[in-house]
Amino acid sequence: MAQGTVQVTHTGTSRWRRRTGEYASLTAALEAAAEGDVLTIAPGTYRENLVVHRAVTLRGPEGSVGSVRIAPVDGVPLTLRASAVIQDLHVEGQDAAAPALLVEEGAPELSDLRVVTRSAAGIEVRGAAARPTVRRCTVDNPAGVGIAVLDGAGGVFEECEVVSAGQSGISVRDGAHPRLERCRVHHASGAGLSVTGEGSGLEAVGCEVYEIKGSGVQITARGTAHLTDCTVHRTSADGVTLDTDAVLTLADCDIHDIPENAVDLRSRSVLTLTRSTVRRFGRNGLSVWDPGTRVDANQCEIHDSTGDYPAVWVSDGATVILDSCRVHDVPDALFVLDRGSRADVVDSDLSQIRNTAVSVSDGATAQLDDCRIREASTGAWFRDHGSGGTLNNCTIDAAQTGVIVTKGADPTIERCTVTSPAEAGFYVSAEGRGTFNSCRVTGSEGYGFHVMDGCRSTLTHCRTERCARGGYEFADGGASHGEGRTGGPVVEDCTSDESGLRSAAPPAPAVLTASRSTPGLLGAMPVQRAAETAAPAAPAEPARDSAAVLGELDALVGLDSVKREVRALTDMIEVGRRRRLAGLKAASVRRHLVFTGSPGTGKTTVARLYGEILASLGVLEHGHLVEVSRVDLVGEHIGSTAIRTQEAFDRARGGVLFVDEAYALSPEDSGRDFGREAIDTLVKLMEDHRDAVVVIVAGYTHEMERFLTVNPGVASRFSRTITFSDYVPEELLRIVEQQSEEHEYSLADGAGEALLKYFTALPKGPAFGNGRTARQTFESMVERHAGRVAQLAEPSTDDLTLLYPEDLPELP
Repeated sequence: MAQGTVQVTHTGTSRWRRRTGEYASLTAALEAAAEGDVLTIAPGTYRENLVVHRAVTLRGPEGSVGSVRIAPVDGVPLTLRASAVIQDLHVEGQDAAAPALLVEEGAPELSDLRVVTRSAAGIEVRGAAARPTVRRCTVDNPAGVGIAVLDGAGGVFEECEVVSAGQSGISVRDGAHPRLERCRVHHASGAGLSVTGEGSGLEAVGCEVYEIKGSGVQITARGTAHLTDCTVHRTSADGVTLDTDAVLTLADCDIHDIPENAVDLRSRSVLTLTRSTVRRFGRNGLSVWDPGTRVDANQCEIHDSTGDYPAVWVSDGATVILDSCRVHDVPDALFVLDRGSRADVVDSDLSQIRNTAVSVSDGATAQLDDCRIREASTGAWFRDHGSGGTLNNCTIDAAQTGVIVTKGADPTIERCTVTSPAEAGFYVSAEGRGTFNSCRVTGSEGYGFHVMDGCRSTLTHCRTERCARGGYEFADGGASHGEGRTGGPVVEDCTSDESGLRSAAPPAPAVLTASRSTPGLLGAMPVQRAAETAAPAAPAEPARDSAAVLGELDALVGLDSVKREVRALTDMIEVGRRRRLAGLKAASVRRHLVFTGSPGTGKTTVARLYGEILASLGVLEHGHLVEVSRVDLVGEHIGSTAIRTQEAFDRARGGVLFVDEAYALSPEDSGRDFGREAIDTLVKLMEDHRDAVVVIVAGYTHEMERFLTVNPGVASRFSRTITFSDYVPEELLRIVEQQSEEHEYSLADGAGEALLKYFTALPKGPAFGNGRTARQTFESMVERHAGRVAQLAEPSTDDLTLLYPEDLPELP
């Protein structure tokens, strides 16, 4: 279509000015126009770069929407530097380096525009003096950002739509702060909404973000956002991502159909979630990491997980508060891990949980007040030493087991009621502790309280009723009632509808068998990304000396060459310490290590013990382990990788940074891959802080040989390589025997020989997991054992504990 004419209607009052005029070009018309004039553009294509300096009205003809195309061959098609009115235009960018529409000053009003380009940005609002109002505009930019608001700019966008973006749909940065009302962003290849940088903020009301090849909403680097009545769905990455002091408020929002985490927070970010719904997510509904990171959720609902992960994951020192919330139809409701991590749950419902409603481990704390747990395999499980918290005035109904306390955990359970458990109301084993005050168990198909040998629990004012196997069962034959006890629980003023406390001879070892798809006591926590096993940032001082830790190392199955290498390192460090105390020179010992070998050969376990040894010798301050992989170190854009690597290194200060599958940082077809940036950053940090952190890189032998050649400084930092050989069948058998002993099972006659044959015949392909395979084999045997014994009316002790050759799974 050829270029048309432009009619200028002058609004000035001076008599000498003509009321109207026609011009052959937009540029000429704009030069002739004065403040308040109206420029009506005839249909056509205008190959001009327009700059509007005055408050004029620029519009297409009435009833002919889209007939006017502003499409120069290069540069910015339309630049606004005044409070103009722009209506009914089609703006087409041809220059990959320039935005199609640029607002630099004033408060222009833009309505019913269609912006089509393949450039850096469709619409760009730049500078503190820019405050546009944009209504019913559409942006189509498959090469760059849909709408970019930056450098302190603001503005209001009403009923606008980004139909495609090669990067973020809407990007807010460098102190900008726009408002979105009833906007739609979809088919973006970056984040749907992105806010980054201190002072940057976004307010969105009634907006929808969907079909995003990235995160739906991404707030980073001290950015803030407030979303009300918004929907985020159908993303390929996390629904909402917060990182590095980000602040987000979600009110009356709906986040659903997310294949990864619905909401992921890290690095001191803060989320306030009110009357919002999180549903149909593939990993965690809420994934909350790092000290200072916090979620406050009030009147929210999290439900219908499509994956095998906990609905709420709290780790590495983070905090979550759930107040008047509902969590239901998920594999696990709440997992709290790592020292310093905390979850406070008040007046909330956790129901239809396939596995564990509340799991507390690795020194974390959980407090539940006035909560209701229904239809779970396990109501609450306090897993290990240092893990604890309080359950106060809670009810647990129709669970397999109400509360489990194991491995030295020590929670306080007060005024809680467990109704109709399938196995036990409260179960304490493996030196678990716990204080149970005024608790009640009703209608148990097993015991009310079952406390195993060596568990020093305290029961006060508790009550059991209608428990099929007995109200109280103590494996050491009784309970102590005084201060002079030597072991077992302390029981005071507890009652039962039986004649008295059950105090029988030591019973057969109790086994909580699996039911439905639940893993019972043998179930492991769902596997998270590598960094999710990271140790706390501020661990306690080591409780064991080097001899004790080396003893644990020696007790590991196999690994003879590894043990020799670690002992040699330990001896060198210890002798060096003694020489320095004697005023002698000590040889420099390279502490950074390379671990090579197949998966499941104990590399992570040895790394943890190595950290403890170095801490006991005074080489490291804490000795804790922080485990990371490529996904935790490599960012999505230039500069972010160095930040992530620095943060991981800082978390490991005083301990060990364990980089699993380190060769993934330098793929063979890397090109411009950011993994090299992580390697370069890590090498420099190791040099600048050589005494603060020990770094261990691990992976397959061949791939790690290539990794050591990617940077001249890598090989010099890692002067010692320790190879982890595959376990032989006899060692895999020993691992199964250890698992059996730990879980109170035994191998029947012939089972050992059958296991040896099984491990010998088992295919050793790339998916073979060595020690992991041995543990999985044991778990499969337990499942098959449970299916067999569950059919027996009165199983004997041998029935409950012996694993037979027929319990072995079939070879793949």
